[in-house]
Amino acid sequence: MSLAGINLTARALVAGVDEAGRGPLAGSVVAAAVILDPARPIDGLNDSKKLTEKARDRLAPLIRERALAWAVAEASVLEIDTLNIHHATLLAMRRAVEMLAVLPDAIEVDGLHCPKVSMQATAIVKGDSKVAAIAAASILAKTVRDAQMQALHARYPMYGLNQHKGYPTPAHLAALREHGVVREIYRSSYAPVRLLLDEAGL
Repeated sequence: MSLAGINLTARALVAGVDEAGRGPLAGSVVAAAVILDPARPIDGLNDSKKLTEKARDRLAPLIRERALAWAVAEASVLEIDTLNIHHATLLAMRRAVEMLAVLPDAIEVDGLHCPKVSMQATAIVKGDSKVAAIAAASILAKTVRDAQMQALHARYPMYGLNQHKGYPTPAHLAALREHGVVREIYRSSYAPVRLLLDEAGL
């Protein structure tokens, strides 16, 4: 499958931007920005949700090795609860763009909204399935966030974060009811978590 970007000019540098972790109850939201190198193509790029974990883990180091520039940033649980997930996601995206070692001429962002940045920004619905650089960013964001969930699982194995990655599955919600909410890692602004905290009088 071949994905392409929207070129401003033949020499313009365009960074693809995407996030992972809007829906989960736990952990930070992670964003990545990637400027691909046309001279070093990467076969198999696609929306990270359409790839197997094995494929993502194979592609992520290739993206880091072959891209002209890449960066991964996040917004914390506290920032999500303070700002809301929409604004926290845009914050993580802006941080990723600003961390790039090479300044792009423009960015292309998956979805409907763009972070406030100094360069031209274009939102592309389903961009992670249409634009190679956005697909690459989605893979980096997803693999970094999954690694964070694995690390949290090592600290809090009772929640099963390595399996559901923080999403509100029945097993996850049952574990939360049984073991309670660890405020450090859970988003108290999310309804299922807020309900449990209210029930506990917290």
